Amino acid sequence: MARIMGIDFGTKRIGLAVTDPLQIIASPLETVETKRIFEYLKEYLFTEQIEQFVVGEPQKLDGSEAEIMPLIRVFIENLNKHFPDIPVDLHDERYTSKDAQRIILASGIKKMKRQDKTLVDRISASIILKEWMEKSGKWSITF
Repeated sequence: MARIMGIDFGTKRIGLAVTDPLQIIASPLETVETKRIFEYLKEYLFTEQIEQFVVGEPQKLDGSEAEIMPLIRVFIENLNKHFPDIPVDLHDERYTSKDAQRIILASGIKKMKRQDKTLVDRISASIILKEWMEKSGKWSITF
C-alpha cells in the first residue's frame, strides 16, 4: 500500500506528515520552506509511494474561507500539475495549530525546542492527516 501525506500549508513553511504503508499511523515527517516544496516532494516520491495528498483547509470560526485560501488553491493546482496521478483532498484545519501547541507542551519538550515553529507545522500536518483518516473511516494513531 502507498502512504497518504498530510500538508499544513504556510507562506513561509509547509508542515508534512505521512502514514505508514498500511495507512494506520499518521506521523510528522518534515517542515519544508514553501519555495522548496515541489523539489522536496519530487525527491520524496522518488523513494516512497503516495496515493493521496490531504491539504489543510483553514476556515474562520463561522465556517467562511480564510484569507490564505487563494494561495492554497494555487498550491493545489501546482500539486495537480506536478503529480497528476495523486488526488488531493481538503480537510478543515481549524484549531490544529493550537492543538499542536498543546500536544508539544504536554509532551514535556524543553522550552527552547517548544519555540521551534517547524515542530508546530509538522505536528499540525499530522493532526490534519489523523482527522482526515478518522473522517474517511480509516483507523489512525498519531505519533
